[in-house]
Amino acid sequence: MITVENLVKEFGPKKAVNNVTFTVQRGEILGFLGPNGAGKSTTMRMLTGFFPPTSGKVAIGGHDISENPIAAKKLIGYLPEAAPCYSDMTVRGFLAFCAEMRGLSGGAIADAVNRVAGLCFLEGVLHQSVDTLSKGYRHRTCFAQSIIHDPEVLVLDEPTDGLDPNQKHEVRQLIKRMGEKKAIIFSTHILEEVEAVCSRAMIIDRGTVVANGTPAELKAKAEGAGSVTLRVFGTAAETVKSRLGSLMVAGKVSVSSANNAVSARVFPRDRHVNGELAKAVAELTVKEGWKFDELHTEEGRLDDVFRAITLPDTVKARND
Repeated sequence: MITVENLVKEFGPKKAVNNVTFTVQRGEILGFLGPNGAGKSTTMRMLTGFFPPTSGKVAIGGHDISENPIAAKKLIGYLPEAAPCYSDMTVRGFLAFCAEMRGLSGGAIADAVNRVAGLCFLEGVLHQSVDTLSKGYRHRTCFAQSIIHDPEVLVLDEPTDGLDPNQKHEVRQLIKRMGEKKAIIFSTHILEEVEAVCSRAMIIDRGTVVANGTPAELKAKAEGAGSVTLRVFGTAAETVKSRLGSLMVAGKVSVSSANNAVSARVFPRDRHVNGELAKAVAELTVKEGWKFDELHTEEGRLDDVFRAITLPDTVKARND
C-alpha cells in the first residue's frame, strides 16, 4: 500500500532525507522512530504529497504521489504534526466540513461524523467550538478528521501527543484495531508505544534509515539482549563468577555483592543460540546447590538500541 524508493529531500545545502526506501503492506503498522530533526516529519509530508521530493518515488496503493496525486491522496488519512483545525467551528461542523472535502455528501456526512465521534470519544463535545477544547480533545478531533473517509492508508505524525495516559491507551487500541485492515505508519518518541502497537519499527537518523525490523528483532540488537541475571545467597562472588565462566555457552561474566547476596550477569558467547545460556545457568545452579531468588533472561530494551544507534559519536565517546 505504501512504497517508498530512494527518497531524497534537500533544503538548500541540507539533505533532510537521504535515500530512504521502505514499504508498508495492508495489515501492517510501522512505527517511525528517530531523534528530533532526523527527517521523520519531512518523510511523512512527502508521503502525503505535502512536500515534493527532490528525487525518488512515493506510491500509495500503486498511484505515484507526484504523477497521480488525486488518486493517491484519496486513499490517505493524514494527521500532521501540531494538528491544525478551524478554531471557530464546532467539532461537528469541522468534521462535517472535512467529510465533504473528502467527497462525502448527504446522509453519508452525518453517518461519518457520528462514526468517528464514537471511535474518538467525541460525543460529549460535538457542539463545542474547537477553540474551547482541551489539548487532548483538540488532538482527538484532528485524529477524527484523518479517518473521516475510512481511508486505506493512515499517516499519523505523533498521534498521541498531548494526550493523558487514558487517552493514549484509547488511541493506541484504536490504531491497533484499524491496523488489521489498513496500512499505517506513525511517528512517535514513545518507545513503549512501538512495542504495544507496531508490527514493525524503523529508526531514521540524520535522514537515513539505520534500523528496520520487528520490535523483537530490534530489541535483540541491544547489548544486554540474551544475557542471564542470577542472584545467589551464601556463596562467594569469586566462586559464582568462576563457575559461571566455565560454562561452554557463557561469554563475559560480571558479579557484584551486597547483603550476603551475589548478583551475576552472564553474557552469551553466541547470541543466536536462544535459551541455551539460561538452561545451562539453571542446571549449574541446581548442581552446585546454590540458594537463589532470581534467574531470568534479558530480552533487550528498545531505548538501549535507539540510543546506541542515534547518539552522536562525540557523545558515545564521552559516555565510554
